[in-house]
Amino acid sequence: MSEILVVKLGGTTIADQRQVLEEVASLARRRPMILVHGGGRRITEWLERLSVPSRFEGGLRVTDAAALEVAAAVLRGVVNSELVSGLRDLGVDAVGLSGVDGGMLIAERVPQMGLVAHVVGLRRDMLDALLVGGQVPVVAPLARDESGIVCNVNADDAAAGIAAGIGARQLILMTDIDGVRDADGNKLDTLTVEQAEALITDGVIRGGMVPKIRAALAALAWEGAEAVIADSSAPGALGRALEDRTFGTRITAGTGVAV
Repeated sequence: MSEILVVKLGGTTIADQRQVLEEVASLARRRPMILVHGGGRRITEWLERLSVPSRFEGGLRVTDAAALEVAAAVLRGVVNSELVSGLRDLGVDAVGLSGVDGGMLIAERVPQMGLVAHVVGLRRDMLDALLVGGQVPVVAPLARDESGIVCNVNADDAAAGIAAGIGARQLILMTDIDGVRDADGNKLDTLTVEQAEALITDGVIRGGMVPKIRAALAALAWEGAEAVIADSSAPGALGRALEDRTFGTRITAGTGVAV
């Protein structure tokens, strides 16, 4: 199992993420890291400006050709460039790319969602080359489907696909909530596969949290792997997600559970 750390950030502005970017920069000097980012809020803002409607199903954005054009421009052109620039300002040799580059993310189309794809595999040679060179890949969640068509990919799904593909021991999903909650509203420090599936079945985990949990479970491809859902706005969020077992929600396969 690899000690390469996979971290997923949201797609808000650099100003909003300055604190966590500083943590990423500090950690990247000591440990190989791959950064994956989203951009949903920024995409919605641009779609509204252009009067392109947004529609979601099961927490995922239904993406037609017009929405994909905006998503690709925002993810690869705006958010990715901002994050790479911000990290380089902090002394990190960051390199921006998307899952399309080098055919890195292998994906299949999600039915009934338009131009949306789900990650099913990884070509890791480009990532390995960057990591060996001491660089930090910053990945925008776009991929070609089985027909070669560029599609939008949920950022949590992209991060999980990369984590599983490289055998990462840890995946950190930074978000705007402090963790997963049970039916009584109590935050869960830990969550197993069976518990997560039960909470989804019972409707306790719903909406946009469902694809996030599904992504976390997909990352548990190796024995001993874990995924952490944590609030990026909390002080010391990244370090606490790695070391404090009461911070966020830590998702594991559990003893003897096949994933």
